[in-house]
Order: sequence, then structure tokens, then C-alpha cells
Amino acid sequence: MQLYSIETGNFKLDGGAMFGVVPKSIWNKLNPADENNLCTWALRCLLIVDGDRKILVDTGMGNKQDAKFFGHYHPSNTVSLKNALQKISVDVNDITDVLLTHLHFDHVGGAIENKDEQLMPTFPNATYWVSEPQWDLAMNPNKREKASFLKENIQPIQASGQLKLITVPAYQGQQSLQEIHFSENISCLVVNGHTQCMLLPKINYNGKTLVYMADLLPSVGHIPIPYVMGYDMQPLVTLNEKELFLQEAVQKNYTLFFEHDPINECCNLQVTEKGIRANEIFALENYAKS
Repeated sequence: MQLYSIETGNFKLDGGAMFGVVPKSIWNKLNPADENNLCTWALRCLLIVDGDRKILVDTGMGNKQDAKFFGHYHPSNTVSLKNALQKISVDVNDITDVLLTHLHFDHVGGAIENKDEQLMPTFPNATYWVSEPQWDLAMNPNKREKASFLKENIQPIQASGQLKLITVPAYQGQQSLQEIHFSENISCLVVNGHTQCMLLPKINYNGKTLVYMADLLPSVGHIPIPYVMGYDMQPLVTLNEKELFLQEAVQKNYTLFFEHDPINECCNLQVTEKGIRANEIFALENYAKS
């Protein structure tokens, strides 16, 4: 197995929204805001090469929206998935699977491209995987979350015939996160606080475990339990999910891979007087070599 960090650029979001009830005097030290209270965040995907499968986890924001849309998010250092993959000698036609953690625009936007005025899958030979409850929600969103589900990112996946929905059994409320099988070396943790049935890929890599954190922990700065985004649909559920995950992760020495941290790609954890915190921080490239 080989693992590659795929950088597609940065964008900006309101710092208060990203850190919820945490005061700006605290979070501004973690990710300093600009004059408009906006902080810079990464759009970092993960490529897993496992045997004859090339599995891309999430697809960033893409580049097909109009100037008005991008004016809200100030994208910078933007790199298309095609160009990002070419840097590691992978073609978009080589991708066999696209595993989408959830369908918010900054995670699924690059899955579809505007080609000759037609919305087409960026990866013509890939199966697009989404949890079935998340797909149903995106098709019939609640009023608060509706703005994050853009039909041009989602409907063409179904129209292409490349969509595959992942069944998520009813959760019985055990004192651990629900986990479902994806492939021989990949399972997915299922979390519901940010949005319904978001998937966190959990990868068995040479006897070690790497977890793609998506929006449960967008950055190292979100590791403390109360640091929950204002974007989360069920913040108290997120609190519980974070606590369960962090306890398991520190006990089993998981490595966390951050989708939105503008500086830090990976870390492992340690127990401190203040609770569970980051221990070593490192690049995925160094982890993959170890």
C-alpha cells in the first residue's frame, strides 16, 4: 500500500463558525484571522494505492463554481485534482474509487467537472462511494444545511451511473463509534454530529492505523473536546463522538490525517493534564516511510 497527500489549495471560512463557542482570544492564536475574521484552511485529499485499486478520499472544492460563489470563500493556491495527481504520475483515468466522507461542497466539489458545458465525473472510471443516509440527506436537505449541498456537485454522480451507496446499519448506541467495512485494508468510522453518517476512513497501513478525520477534527486546533464547529448539525453528538474517538485513538496509537489544517498534515496523540492533545506532528510522507 502507498499513501499520498493530495493538496488542492486553500480557502477561507469564518473563524467563529469554525471554532463555535470558543472565544476569538483563544482560537485566533491557533489560526489567526484576517481583517474580515476569516481563517485560511486546507483542502487536502488522500490517495490510497492498494493493490490494483487507487482510492481517492474526498475531492476538495473543485473549480467549476462562479466568481460570486468563490468570492465568499477566497480560494488560493488552487491546484486541480488532475494536476495534483499528475505530480505523483497518476492520471484521473487511473482512479478506481472515490470515497466521499460527506457531500458538503468543500469535500465533493472536485468530483464533478464542467467539460464543454456539461457536468461530468472528473474520474470516468471510478466508482463513487457515499453513505446512503448522507446521500438521502443531500437529496432532501434540511434548511440549515441546504447551502452546503450543491446539486451540481451531487446529481451528476447519480446520472453518470457511477454512484454506489454504502449501507449503514442502524446504530445501537454502544459506547464506541460505529465501524463499517469498505475494503480489505480500509474500514470507515461513522459519525453523525457534523452531518448525517459522515465516514472517516480508517486505514490499516503496515500494521499501523491512519484515520482521515474529515470534519470531526478539521485541524490539530480542534482536538480539545469543546472545540466544536458552529457548522455541526448536532454539536452535543459531536462532543460525544470526539471523546469516544480520542480515547480509542490514544489507546491504540492512531495517526490522524487532517483535511483542513493549513499547516499540519498528521499527528499522533498523548494524554496531558489538560486532556488528550497532539503529540508528534509530521507530514504524511514521513509517516509512509516509517
